[in-house]
Amino acid sequence: MSNETPVILEAAINGVTRPERNPNVPRTPDEVARDAIACIDAGASIVHNHTDDPIFDGVTAAHSATPYVDAWRQVLDVHPGAFLYPTMTGGGPHTTIEKRYGHVAEIAAAGALTMGIVDPGSVNLGRFEADGAPSDDDTIYLNSYADTRYMVDTCVALEVPISFSIFDGSFMRAAVAYVRSGRIRFGGQIKIYFGSDYLPLGLPATAAGLEAYLDILGDCAMPWSVAIPGGDILATPVARLALERGGHLRVGLEDYAGPGTPTNVELLDAARALCDEVGRPVAGLKETAALLRGAP
Repeated sequence: MSNETPVILEAAINGVTRPERNPNVPRTPDEVARDAIACIDAGASIVHNHTDDPIFDGVTAAHSATPYVDAWRQVLDVHPGAFLYPTMTGGGPHTTIEKRYGHVAEIAAAGALTMGIVDPGSVNLGRFEADGAPSDDDTIYLNSYADTRYMVDTCVALEVPISFSIFDGSFMRAAVAYVRSGRIRFGGQIKIYFGSDYLPLGLPATAAGLEAYLDILGDCAMPWSVAIPGGDILATPVARLALERGGHLRVGLEDYAGPGTPTNVELLDAARALCDEVGRPVAGLKETAALLRGAP
């Protein structure tokens, strides 16, 4: 993609961020709906949110579709072309991929799903401790190849584009292989998550880190974006470099760990300002649809 390609802005509006950390984070379905609409008005064309269902407690087997549907119906009434996608629980002996992913089909049956999520790999989850060592957490975000196939096949059957999450090089290789196989018939995006000072996962948000991922991506035609959980992607060199290389941006209170307590709209405003500096327009909903669906 050239530097003239419109930039897809994604707003990840809550994640596991609680109001105690940032009082501006939306948590209830009505709050999610209001914030999502405001983010789309501010230039986002993709919105991702969590609910209050636990994700990695090793007990919760499935997500409820109801909070997503309650919020997203309101959003789609105002912005019917918006791309909205959920999260999912972690894998393990307490659950199955059918249970973990069941809410996706339920949201689709309610007419509220416009994008699916595929996390094509497994990764250790933890944080850095005060002395700089990784913590002794024993949480693994577990997604086997069979799980990945189930996610992909479900999204294809539902005829929605896919948001691939990339936490390390093996995730990127799997996602690219699926795109090149021709199985991803309704397009999507490849989202690169860089490591931060908080989370010991992924490559660092540097020029070399970006180049390593783009080397694996190669000539894969699917749009790609950058994000940094537990950090601030706009405070790294990767945000501008990605825009200069034709990439896209994800911002939002799920990821943000910078100074102050900004709103999601304020983070989007900063992303738009960077797009203006680089000289790339921000994609509207129809432009985003064309970019996502343009992938093989």
